[in-house]
Amino acid sequence: MSTTTDTPRDPESGGTAPADAGSDLGAAGSQLSTAPKEDVTLPSLGPLGWARWFWRQLTSMRVALLLLFLLSIGAIPGSLIPQTSIDPVKVDQFKTDHATLGALYDKLGMFHVYSSVWFSAIYLLLFISLIGCIVPRSWQFVGQLRGRPPAAPRRLTRLPAYTTWRTDADPDEVLAAAERMLKKRRFRAHQAGTAISAEKGYLREVGNLVFHVALIVMLVAFAVGSLWKSEGGKLVTEGDGFANSITQYDDFKSGAFFDTDNLEPFGFTLNKFVATYERSGPQKGTPRIFRADISYFAGADGAEHKTSIEVNTPLDIAGSKVYLLSHGYSPEVTVKDGRGKVVYQGAVPFLPQDPKNFTSTGVVKVPGARTKDGRRNQLGFQGFFVPTFGGKGSGTMFSQFPALDNPRLVLTAYHGDLGVDSGLPQNVYQLQMKGLTQYKVDGRAVAQMMKPGETMKLPGGDGSITFNGVKTWASFKIAHQPGNGLALTGAACALLGLAGSLFIQRRRVWVRAERVEEDGVAVTVVEMAGLGRNESTKLPEELADLALALEPDAPIAPPAAAGADPEPSPDPAEPTDSDGPADPSEGARA
Repeated sequence: MSTTTDTPRDPESGGTAPADAGSDLGAAGSQLSTAPKEDVTLPSLGPLGWARWFWRQLTSMRVALLLLFLLSIGAIPGSLIPQTSIDPVKVDQFKTDHATLGALYDKLGMFHVYSSVWFSAIYLLLFISLIGCIVPRSWQFVGQLRGRPPAAPRRLTRLPAYTTWRTDADPDEVLAAAERMLKKRRFRAHQAGTAISAEKGYLREVGNLVFHVALIVMLVAFAVGSLWKSEGGKLVTEGDGFANSITQYDDFKSGAFFDTDNLEPFGFTLNKFVATYERSGPQKGTPRIFRADISYFAGADGAEHKTSIEVNTPLDIAGSKVYLLSHGYSPEVTVKDGRGKVVYQGAVPFLPQDPKNFTSTGVVKVPGARTKDGRRNQLGFQGFFVPTFGGKGSGTMFSQFPALDNPRLVLTAYHGDLGVDSGLPQNVYQLQMKGLTQYKVDGRAVAQMMKPGETMKLPGGDGSITFNGVKTWASFKIAHQPGNGLALTGAACALLGLAGSLFIQRRRVWVRAERVEEDGVAVTVVEMAGLGRNESTKLPEELADLALALEPDAPIAPPAAAGADPEPSPDPAEPTDSDGPADPSEGARA
C-alpha cells in the first residue's frame, strides 16, 4: 500500500521531491528538459568572466523572449509612421507638418524602421540568441535519444505518482510483462537490475526545438525578403500593356541584393476593366464586381494567355505576383493645333480625388503644338472629370456615382512653355505654371464643360480639343518577394512545435519487482512510480492505467499470502489496510 507525502518541488528534476531527495532520485530526475539552467549572478572580475556571463545571458531563453518582444514593439512605428521605402511623399509631408517631431523621428530612424541601426541590432541579437540556445540543446537532446532512460531511484515513494501491491508472480515474470506492456504503449523501456525504466513524451522537447528553429527560419525569411525583394507600381489604361522592364514602372524599389538587370521577362495587356456598383440602399456606390481582364505572357517567346485579376486573386507569373490595386478613368481627347494638325490623340489618366464617386483631376500636355503661322506654342489643359454629373441646378460639380452614367470633362486651357525640355523630371499629373499663360477672352479664363463628342476651341485660332469618350485605367502592383514561402513554412512549423511543447508531457515510469518475506511468507512487492517534467493530474491517471494493464501478469496476492502491510500510515488517525489495495490502481497518487 502506498504512502502519501507532501513534498516541495525539485527545480532540477521538474517533478516534486523533498529537499534531501537529490541522492534518492539521482539521474532519474535529471535531463527531463534540455533547457539550460539560467544563472543571473554577476561574474568574477576580468574580461573573460564578463564575456562568458554575457554569452550565457544572451543565449538564455529569458533574453530570447525579451528580444522577440522588443522586435515586436520595434515594428509598431513602421506601421504607424510613414516609411521612406513605401511612400517618400508622405514622409516629406509629415516633416513639413510636424517640424520638431519630424526632425526627432529622422534622428531616431523612424522613417526607415526596418533598416535602422537599432532595429537591425535587435534582429541580429535575437538571431544569435536563438542559435546559441538551440545548438547545445539539440546536441543534448540527441544524446538523450541515443541513451537509455535512467535507472530507478532508490526510493520510489519520493516520486510524485506512486502505487504498490503484492503478488505471488515471479519478479522476473513481472518485469518481463511490464517491459512488454510499456513498449506496447510506445515507451522506451529497458531492464536495469530489479526495475524497468521507461520514458515517453520526447516529442515535447522536439516541439520546443522545432518552435525555436522555426523562429530562426522566419528571421531568415525576413532577411531574404528584405534583401532580394522588388516592388513596383504601374497604371495601365484599357488597351495598353506592361512589360517587366525597369523603365516601364511608374515607381520601383528593391532590396540591396536585387539585380535590376536580371528582371524576369513577362508582361500583360489590360483588355478590359469590369466594375459594377450597388445602385441603392445604404451601400450605394459599393463595388460588386471589380475585375481586370488581361492577356499575359511569360518568357521572351511565351505564348499569350487570358485570365482575370481581382483584388484578392493576384496573378502569379515568373516568380512575381501582380496585384490589382485600384482603378479610375482616362478621358479620350484629340488635340489640334493652329494649323489644324492633330498633335495629340489618346486617353489621359485622371486621378480620383473622391475615392467613392471618382471625382478626378488630371492634365493634358501637348508639347508639339504650333500656331497658324508655325510658331511654337505648347499647350496645356488642366482638367476636372466626373463620371456622373448631377446636372445643372444640382449645386455641385462633384460626381454623384462612380459609374459612367453622365460623364463630364471640364478643361481650362494654357499655352507657353510646359518645361518638358528642361531635362528636369516633373509630375505627369500636374502642370508647371511658371512658363504658362492662361487663355482668356474679355478677361475671363477660357474653360468649358464638355460631354463626349463636344469640342472646345482655343482663342486666336490656336487649335481645339475634343472630348471623344472615356476609357478605364487600373493600377497594378508587381511584387517579387522570395521569402514568403520560407516565412509561411516557418510560421506553420512554429505553430506545430508550440502545440507539441504545450500539449505533450514528457514523463518517466519505473516498475520495480522484488521478492521479500513477510511473516515467513515469500511475496513479490511490485512498485510503480512516475515522474513528469511538470506537475500534471494526468500522470497519476496514466500510472493507474499502467498498473491495471500489468495486473493480469501480476495479480494481487490473496490477503492470507500478502500478510500485513509493513508500511505504516503517515497519519496515526488513518486506519491501515493490512490486506493492501483491492485494485493496484487505487494506490496511485500524486
